[in-house]
Amino acid sequence: MAEKKYDVFGVGNAIVDTLAQVEDQFITDLELGKGGMSLMDTENQAKVLSGLEDHNLRMASGGSAANTMVAIAQSGGTGVYFGKVAKDTNGEFYKSDIEESGIAFPVEMAPATSLPTGTCVVLTTPDAERTMCTHLGVSTTLTKSEIDADILAQSKCSYIEGYLWDAEEPRAACVEAFEQSKKLGVKAAFTFSDAFLISRFADDFRNVVSEYCDIVFCNADEAKQFFEADTVEACTTKMAEICDLAFITDGSNGCHVVEKGNITLVEGFPVKAIDTVGAGDAFAGGALYGITNGLSAAQSAKWGNYFASRVVEIIGPRVDSSMKEHVASIIG
Repeated sequence: MAEKKYDVFGVGNAIVDTLAQVEDQFITDLELGKGGMSLMDTENQAKVLSGLEDHNLRMASGGSAANTMVAIAQSGGTGVYFGKVAKDTNGEFYKSDIEESGIAFPVEMAPATSLPTGTCVVLTTPDAERTMCTHLGVSTTLTKSEIDADILAQSKCSYIEGYLWDAEEPRAACVEAFEQSKKLGVKAAFTFSDAFLISRFADDFRNVVSEYCDIVFCNADEAKQFFEADTVEACTTKMAEICDLAFITDGSNGCHVVEKGNITLVEGFPVKAIDTVGAGDAFAGGALYGITNGLSAAQSAKWGNYFASRVVEIIGPRVDSSMKEHVASIIG
């Protein structure tokens, strides 16, 4: 790819995460869908937090695409992120935290009198499953006018998260980012984000993939739902018909790389997972770093697999320090 200021231009929900480890009974008592993401209002999210008063809690600037952008920076790449926050305590924390992670965040903060900055309580059970309780807040007001085409033009690739599809204005912002990427000759990448979105927006996602996408990210369950198929192998064949490059992650099995009709399984790394929060985001960050910095698709998937394996060994969606010194030894 041509030399540009940024490797990746990310667009996603800007969410402040509160991370907690809980027992399965906590999930059951609150009648939450274990392993899924529930959208909540402020009152219901407050009920979840009230039950965590005796737990150790940790905060981080989150959102799926934001985690991916930080993984790009930790791999040695560059990125700029667009998501909506309010000028409140959480918004100030978010901006500071993501910029300290090495990602530019040139976003005008909404007035404190608007909706609050989005928040998510991430509950991790002993089996490493994470259950998310999300209040999207002001992130639902991201508009297409806030997609900066001049900055996008300085980027090698755009990366848009499927979670944005759940609200009308952010959905329009996604389409704007795709349209501008196509117009400017910027590669466009899209992640399905969650199976529940496919159940609601399958036709929209099919149109996005066929009309705009150069790169698609999804996991095996999302692919099976998207293609209404029983096996990952069937999904890879169908994906090859509609997309030039796709990464279908499959847990400990690794990643199926679909590239111009060719399908390659890139094996994962042995690991004892304690928290799966952010694994897919970390994979996407590693893979996007590779694609925008001269690695092959298989090499990019290998680096993504390694990055994800490091993330699931810790609590939270991100490693604490740079990973770029490991790239050469892992890729070989």
